[in-house]
Amino acid sequence: MRTLGTLWLCSSLMALTPPKTKRLDLVEDLHGVKIADPYRWLEEIDSPGTRAWVKAQSEYSRAELDKVPGLAGIRKRLTEISNYTKYGSRYSASITKRGDRVFFTRQEGLQNQAVLYVQKGAAEAKALLDPNALSKDGTAAVATWAPSPDGKLLCYGISKAGSDWQEWRIRDVETGADLPDRLEWVKFASPAWSADNGGVYYGRYPKPEGDQLTAANSFHKVYYHKLRTAQSEDKLTYERADQREWLFLPWALDNGRHLILRVDWGTRTENAVFFQDTQKPGVTQTLIGEFEGAFTPIGNLGTTVYFHTTLKAPKGRVIAVDLEKPARENWREIVPESANALEYATVSASRVICGYLLDARSSVRVFSLDGKPDHDVTLPGAGTTMWAGNPEREPVQYFSFQSFTQPQTIYRYDVAAKRSVPLFQSKLAFDPAAFETSQIFYRSKDGTRIPMFLTHRKGLKPDPQTPVLLYGYGGFNISLSPDFRPQYVAWVEMGGIFAVANLRGGGEYGEAWHRAGMLDKKQNVFDDFVAAAEWLISNKYTSKPKLAIMGASNGGLLVGAALNQRPDLFGAAIPRVGVMDMLRFHRFTIGRAWTSDYGNPEDAKDFATVLKYSPLHNIKKGTQYPPTLVVTADHDDRVVPSHSFKYAAALQNAQEGKAPILIRIETSAGHGAGKPTAKIIEEEADVLAFLRQSLGMK
Repeated sequence: MRTLGTLWLCSSLMALTPPKTKRLDLVEDLHGVKIADPYRWLEEIDSPGTRAWVKAQSEYSRAELDKVPGLAGIRKRLTEISNYTKYGSRYSASITKRGDRVFFTRQEGLQNQAVLYVQKGAAEAKALLDPNALSKDGTAAVATWAPSPDGKLLCYGISKAGSDWQEWRIRDVETGADLPDRLEWVKFASPAWSADNGGVYYGRYPKPEGDQLTAANSFHKVYYHKLRTAQSEDKLTYERADQREWLFLPWALDNGRHLILRVDWGTRTENAVFFQDTQKPGVTQTLIGEFEGAFTPIGNLGTTVYFHTTLKAPKGRVIAVDLEKPARENWREIVPESANALEYATVSASRVICGYLLDARSSVRVFSLDGKPDHDVTLPGAGTTMWAGNPEREPVQYFSFQSFTQPQTIYRYDVAAKRSVPLFQSKLAFDPAAFETSQIFYRSKDGTRIPMFLTHRKGLKPDPQTPVLLYGYGGFNISLSPDFRPQYVAWVEMGGIFAVANLRGGGEYGEAWHRAGMLDKKQNVFDDFVAAAEWLISNKYTSKPKLAIMGASNGGLLVGAALNQRPDLFGAAIPRVGVMDMLRFHRFTIGRAWTSDYGNPEDAKDFATVLKYSPLHNIKKGTQYPPTLVVTADHDDRVVPSHSFKYAAALQNAQEGKAPILIRIETSAGHGAGKPTAKIIEEEADVLAFLRQSLGMK
């Protein structure tokens, strides 16, 4: 059996060595424990020293990746697969009707960014907003957009270089011209139009003090912006000087009177809800004051608001609350909790449309407004749906569907006729029928039953020589249902199996599943991931040298922790934009919000928990780590790149074996959203080439 790194050594007459990283003699006493942090200086993202380190590491990694045979061919095939017309986005169906206009996004072929189109009646759709014209390198993206209730105006947010920060603007839909309005320092927000089309409610942070890339974000506030006025004149609608971590999400009712304020605290699934009545200026009433369940407004009829909630229903239900009689004894249950997790719900066409997860696959059921089951929506197969949520009065709705091998397709759904038809069709450079996806279930360390999707060429008979790429996340109540990405298709075409494990910590089976993988139960997530790898090996789908693991963000943490705990189990690892320093994550940008899932390192008990698995702090000198490609971006202001910088430096320093430890640092890019197609293709080609070389694929 080959030793890890042999294939990399054989790819060149002389193997390169990673650049040396300066180590500081920095030790802190945290809760009575001595913690060394020799790479703290890499947290100064824009310092000359860090920039020099980034340059040296990038040159080293580029030289290693460029030696891989077949890189150009992989890049070419990825380009071909990516060259199709895309509708919607990974995060939403991106289509809605307001007034007599339909708004939707379309991305032609290899365009870097999707273009927002508008169509009025039977007229031809026209481009309303093209972010590709906003920057030469395609790094300006539309982060959010919302047409006014009458469809005559559009509020949209522009993000640059992948940053979470947005600048909002208002566009006249008929003329295509922007109004003079500019709204700055907006992050994690969507526009909430007033019913009279005269302005938008929105949340924003104060201008950050210091580096806007890394400075902590606190004291979110809600404002009302009246059209054609300066942002300095915006009316402060709500703030809480006593709650630095609260995030406010305004939602305006179409009755013209009420404003709902959803209050999020960090990344907790539970939230509070306040509301205001414009006929009672200056008065904010509490609807849900305790963080005891999730409450998401999904529609209203007059003063009655429908909520998707987990209160007394960890898998979700729908209730109705009349704001004229908001006391709990007046709440009405519309759709009760079921055996499956309720992922989303919306009130449309005099119905309640509910999207459930059936073992991480979508199913949709329609109910009457009094909660009686009406019918199930027939879906194209096992995949993921997202409902567009048009206004209640619209009889025709829209939803999207995608799978691991089928790109997202938008469907027009007639609720009364119970019939859906594809609205758009894309010509593909591959045949989805050539692949197949199955679902298996395996047992974790403690016996918990975990689902896992397996996608590969149709008819493939796996054996221990089959390369497998195992992907996971396991956190923040986020579910990994099937989604399409060109790199998955390319990997499967290369002869690999793409495996997605639905770990605890996600939302696949409701809030209980989430809680089983958070705080002091986080080790369950890593155990679930390792058990998935062991199942694949013991059932002869692959073998250790042929098994790679990958995850992003919280999934990057997952890969880092699994790699530390079982370095012997994997043939390669790809931790992407990961949370790697579990002792300092809360000090940067929105990191403090994650303490709801991880715990707060400033608390002695939580410190002891996160120290046990922190990827940065559990690297062991003298260990033979498999080939590892760390992936990050220089403008990631969600999980700041210093996480990956420090982790890569520590791993290179500890590596006893000959396998390479590389770090790929994308420029003018962020956490992932809004990344232009050209950069995606380049990055994913490097990842696939790295896997090809590490796993010895032909």
